[in-house]
Amino acid sequence: MKQILVINSSISGDKGHSVQLAEQFLAQLPQGSFSVDNLDLNRTPLPHLAMDEMAAWMTPAEQRSAEQQQLAAISDDIIARVKAADVIVLGVPMYNFGVPSQLKALLDRVARAGITFKYTEQGPVGLLDDKPVVIFATRGGIYQGTAMDSQTPFLQSFFNFVGLKSQYFVYAEGLNMGPDAQQAALDAAKCRLVEVGAAIAA
Repeated sequence: MKQILVINSSISGDKGHSVQLAEQFLAQLPQGSFSVDNLDLNRTPLPHLAMDEMAAWMTPAEQRSAEQQQLAAISDDIIARVKAADVIVLGVPMYNFGVPSQLKALLDRVARAGITFKYTEQGPVGLLDDKPVVIFATRGGIYQGTAMDSQTPFLQSFFNFVGLKSQYFVYAEGLNMGPDAQQAALDAAKCRLVEVGAAIAA
């Protein structure tokens, strides 16, 4: 049985289009073939990364204070869940041309030198075992393929950096451009998510 880690970052909660598309993706997979680990960054937001937390990472485990152990455990838990997953599903709405700050706070804790990546003489090397990463990118306007789409290159670069190169993007754009445009975008996204599900299951 595969384990799917679902990470949602919409401040709209269950009403968010990215959340709903992620749910539809799970619903069309063969039932009983997977278990789900949900990480809802709206209900349980992470604080912005601070130096005291990074200092805890860089302190040998046996030398950490009780406070440092608690701080290091935040990132340790997230990375453990990423490693345990066979598939990662991300709900990523666009806020002010970027990824939600809640998601950025999580990604800042995934990137750990010596744990999820390392630097070599030939450059950085990702240390995570590759696995499918499915990204539901929902936007009010049309940005895919334009210079204003900062999300796609950022997420591609980030996941490549830590070794997760099997990336599948499902876009739903123009969601705020009228009911017809919204319905067309959601219909196209639903077709795409079925294709992605079939590709992952193959």
